[in-house]
Formats: sequence, structure tokens, C-alpha cells
Amino acid sequence: MRHVGDAVVLRMLPDGTVAAREVSDGEQTTPTVVAAAELPGLVRHLEAHRPRWVWDCTTRWYPGLLRAGVRVERCWDLRLVHALLRDSPLVDGPVDRGAEAEAWDELRPVAADDAALFDDSGPSHLDPLAEWRRQRACLDAATHGGLRLLVSAESSGALVAAELTHAGLPWRADVHDAVLTGLLGPRPPHGQRPAHLEHLAGQVRDALDAPALNPDSQPALLAALRSAGLDVADTRTHTLERLDHRVVPPLLEYKGLARLLSTNGWQWSDTWVRGGRFRPEYLVAGVVTGRWASRGGGALTVPAPVRQAVVADGGHRFVVADAAQLEPRVLAGMSGDTAMAAAARAGDLYEGMVAAGAVATRAEAKLGVLGAMYGGTRGESGRMVRRLAVRYPRAFAFVEAAARAGERGEVVRTFLGRGSPAPRAELTEEAGRAWGRFTRNFVVQGTAAEWALVWLALLRNRLWRLGDDGDRAELVMFLHDEVLVHAPERLVDETVRATREAADEATRLLFGAGPTGSDIDSPVDVPLDVRVVRSWADAQ
Repeated sequence: MRHVGDAVVLRMLPDGTVAAREVSDGEQTTPTVVAAAELPGLVRHLEAHRPRWVWDCTTRWYPGLLRAGVRVERCWDLRLVHALLRDSPLVDGPVDRGAEAEAWDELRPVAADDAALFDDSGPSHLDPLAEWRRQRACLDAATHGGLRLLVSAESSGALVAAELTHAGLPWRADVHDAVLTGLLGPRPPHGQRPAHLEHLAGQVRDALDAPALNPDSQPALLAALRSAGLDVADTRTHTLERLDHRVVPPLLEYKGLARLLSTNGWQWSDTWVRGGRFRPEYLVAGVVTGRWASRGGGALTVPAPVRQAVVADGGHRFVVADAAQLEPRVLAGMSGDTAMAAAARAGDLYEGMVAAGAVATRAEAKLGVLGAMYGGTRGESGRMVRRLAVRYPRAFAFVEAAARAGERGEVVRTFLGRGSPAPRAELTEEAGRAWGRFTRNFVVQGTAAEWALVWLALLRNRLWRLGDDGDRAELVMFLHDEVLVHAPERLVDETVRATREAADEATRLLFGAGPTGSDIDSPVDVPLDVRVVRSWADAQ
């Protein structure tokens, strides 16, 4: 290639070589065909011209490029965008699904494989150029400009996900071991309980007069509780907390520590921590609302006690940032409720509602807002919902409308255009109410996920501009509305500034003036809680 167009479309050929085709203003060149091992060099050369890389699935291409030391700025993930456009109600009218539509529907992300540079087992029969053209035609037919922002952010998120795995979360195995030893006792031989856990098990047996009880067996534990005269339907924590019996304290402690041992114990560390890094795989849009999921090690549920093991490297600090009260704030923004947006600008949205005279206490405000978003329309929650609906009519009517649409079996959408799944069968009255609770929350949780995705994409690019290849601030963890950046000490202040600026820009892009077709005229604040720490645990 002598020059680079707006995009470069990559395609793995049946013989394992790669075709790279330049496309610019509708014109295309004859593809350059290279061996897979030569692709990183070609991408490195072409990336200087900032093309958009178009490929079937980021998980198939980008990890290998990162291992070869190549980063790209922009991509178009055809798999992710295909799913978005297929399900979005904003793609208006009859749109050509294409001859390969079912194959694109079935395409799945590939697992990371350090043994090969690129995954060559994928669908080489799929035509990425034809699918890209079809997807752009779908966007041209869309009735809402926000969908283009979502497509861009989703693809950027796929790049971030691969980079998170590649960078890894700094993890001190010695600190992790010390935490476990302090809570559970020394690491026992395989198949045995740690000493403190065994001590608690003995207390539970004594309290229930069940010397042979295995407290890890839910049927046996339930039977022992009932034999002790306790009327319980299950062994869940909230059920046990209501009991007045001496077994409750040791049993609750046992359950909590046993859960820690099984999810983040020594075996977890042996499996998932390598070279001082925890490297899970992130699944972009792994949840129907657009939230991410993870594969390997439970990256999105790292419990508080073991966060002590997340310690920054020497000469580095973590910048930990999370968005305050994100879901109710995006509800105010997407509904255009000026009164609720004003309460949000008070810093603490719930305290802002109290100051405005909507309710008497912060607890009442939170109960009412959560009830509106999650369908808590009975009892005290329902009373607060009805009271707040008078003061914040647009916000509360917005989620009510989404719930009613769900009860009728209709598809609802997020602010930028992600569509909810349709019910798989005709809804009964009871099933309709349950589906309405789902769609009520879908519009809010999905829009919060969109805000976070845009924030993440903007922050990624800002961080890249701060340092050089040997001294950069890196995103190392993302949990829905929280990020961890591993930053050299000299870049900490700039990293904090970049994190806040990216959040402000994400809010403006979504709600500042509203995407095309929106009537939003009430920008809403999404403040960040930002802390600079040596250990993740210090940010709690």
C-alpha cells in the first residue's frame, strides 16, 4: 500500500494469510496479502496514518497485535456492531440483513490463546467488507443520531477490553496469601478446611447439636436448622439474619469466609495470577443491557478483603475513579427532568432531593428512586415512588412508560439505541409484570452502561497521549462505573485530570445538548469520586 484510506479491512484467508484492503470514500484498493506473522509490522506501519481497522471480532485480532507490541487507535468490531444494529429499534424500515446474517449472528468471541499470534479458526468465509457496508447502510437508515456514538463506543470498548487483559491488574501473591492466612488460617493440605474455618464449622455443629454436619452441604444444613426447631425455607444469608439463635453468628461468618475461599482463595491465585498480574478476559456487552461480563477469575466481583493484594508497582500509584449515583443521574438526563437534574447538581442527588423538600430524609429519597428504577411499587417503597413522582414527573413517567411497554411485550431502548430483547413467548399477566420490571430497569442500566462505555473510550485515548511507550498510565480494571488506572507517579496529576475531563465529555456527548432527535435541554452532572492510592483497598 502506498497510502492509507479511511479504513483498512482485515480478513483471514483459508490458507492462514491475511488480506488487508484499504477503503476510502467508497473506493477500494487491491488487498495486500501477508503472512499472519507479518501482520503486526504492516499494522504498525499503517497505524501512523490513523485508519479505522475493520475486522470481524476484536478478540480474534487485537490480542495478537498487542503481544507483538502494536496498538491501534480505532476499530470497527463487526460482530458487536452487527448485534447492536440487529436488535436496535432505531434502525427503521426493512433493512437488508445480508446473505451471511445468520453466520454473523452465531459469531462468538474467542478465548485468549498465547500459543498463536492470531486465531485462524474463525469464519474465513465471512466477507467483512460486505458486512461493513451493510452496517453503514443500517446506520444511515437509523432514526436517532445517538446510535452512531454507541457503535463507535462499543468498538472502542472492545479495544479497551483487550488492553486490560494485556496489561493485567497488578497483584501481589504474597499479600494475598497473608490476607487469606489472617482470615482463614494457614493454607491447608488439599481437600482440608483452613483452621479458622474448621473452628467455625465446629461451633455450628455444637450450636445445632449435629456433630456430623457438613456446613457446606445446603440440604444437610437446612435439615439441621429445622431439627433445631428453626422454621426456615432456605439457608440464604438474609434468611439466617432474621433468626434469633446462637448458631447465627458463627454460621454467617462461616458462609462468608467459605465463599471467599472458593472464589478468591489460594486455588484462585494459583490459577489466575501469573507474573504478578491478574489477567481476566472481559466480554464487551456480555449482558443484554450492554454491561460487560468477564471470563476467568470473576474480574467484576473482586471482594473487598483481597483488594489489599492489588498493589501498585514501585514508582506508580493507582488512580481509582467511580461515578457517583450513576443510574439515577442518567435517568434525569435521558428523561429531561430538570428538577431531578437540579437535585443531582447538589453533589449527592438524594440529599439534593431532601434540600428541595421532596422528602424528609436521604433514606426516603434513595428508597423512592430505587423503587422507581427497579419496580418497588409496594409498601414504603411504593409510597416514596408516588411521592417523588409528583416532584420529578418526567423521570418517573419515563421508567413507568418503559415498564408498561415491557408488560405489552414491546421492545424498549437505551438512550443511544440499544434494544431490549423481546419476550420469547406470549406474556401472561404475571409474566408481563415481571417483564415490565426488566424493561423498566433496562433503559436506565443500559444507558448507564453507555455513559461508562463512552467515558472509558475517551479516557483510553487521553491516557495514551500522556506518556511514551516506556512510561504510560494504563487502564488495568473496569467495573461498570469504576476504573483503575496504573499511573507513573510523575503522571498522577495529569491522569486525574484526564479521568475527570473524560467523564465530563461523556456527559456532554450523551446529555449536554442531546443527540440528534432529542429534546433534552437539561444537562446533568455525573461527578467522580477520584482517589490516588498505593493499594486498591485504600480507596474503599
